Amino acid sequence: GVDAVTMRRVAAELGAGTMTLYHYVRTKRELAALMDDAIMGELLVPEDELAEGWREGLAQIARRTYESFRRHPWLFELIGGEDDPGIGGPNALRHVEQSLAVTARAGVSFERQFEITAMVDDYVFGHAMRIRPGSMDDPRARERLEAVVGYLEAQLGSGEYPHLVSIVGDDPRAGVLRVAATATDPERFERGLQRVLDGIELDLTRGA
Repeated sequence: GVDAVTMRRVAAELGAGTMTLYHYVRTKRELAALMDDAIMGELLVPEDELAEGWREGLAQIARRTYESFRRHPWLFELIGGEDDPGIGGPNALRHVEQSLAVTARAGVSFERQFEITAMVDDYVFGHAMRIRPGSMDDPRARERLEAVVGYLEAQLGSGEYPHLVSIVGDDPRAGVLRVAATATDPERFERGLQRVLDGIELDLTRGA
């Protein structure tokens, strides 16, 4: 069954009574399936807002998916775990259908459609997972910063890492903060997304 702590947390989020949830959910896998389907519903772009071209349509879906991962970082613990519901519910199928409908506009085979959507999904998932730890306001992030700074100070004097030394300089703390600022640049996701789409578009042009 679902442990009491999990049920209390979910009930608090929903503003419902814990015992009320037990009436609808019997196991943790059932709860995960319901939560997964609710998240997949967030990925759907309203049809009247969906761009006409394949490129911007995919970009819209990618942005919604990315923002959903940002809002719900616990998804990373669910995906591939023992409570992963596996095959998705109705909203997962709607998401796949919308993605295929968008890539179909490129006029390519199903195999190419799948490859294109998977490539964009891989980028979105990877970027969201990379920035998951949170901001430097998080006490755990500050602890990680101190650990990284201490490790760099001990290693960079060996002469084995000239490129790292050129970035970090004489102040490992300032160097790590500079790298962190680059990594957490809010515009970095969109720049990377456009580069992925550039590559797909170039490949489609070559194929044509």
